[in-house]
Amino acid sequence: MFSIPGKSPVSLTPAAVKQIASLMQRGGHHGLRLGLKKGGCAGMEYTLDYVDAADPHDEIVEQDGARVLIAPMAQMFLFGTEIDYEIGLLESGFKFKNPNVTEACGCGESIKFGD
Repeated sequence: MFSIPGKSPVSLTPAAVKQIASLMQRGGHHGLRLGLKKGGCAGMEYTLDYVDAADPHDEIVEQDGARVLIAPMAQMFLFGTEIDYEIGLLESGFKFKNPNVTEACGCGESIKFGD
């Protein structure tokens, strides 16, 4: 929908690829859909959901057995985003390094994009 020919809208680190592929295999899912929803202190939050089939308008990113489907309404906000998976002492999870974000809340759960 908003794709640039020959350029992947998001990139995955090796840690993210490993985690996504593991989640897909464990649950027998087609992939993970990445989207955005209104919420949080800064106004928007990332969403990740299991999917068993692609939507015709999803942008599909595949890398070494991992598949991320980008929801149509989120595509224009995610160009250039790097998805990582970090394991820490207190929490583990996906981290998004998105050059389009202009603000993030203090807790790191929500983001804001420029006007």
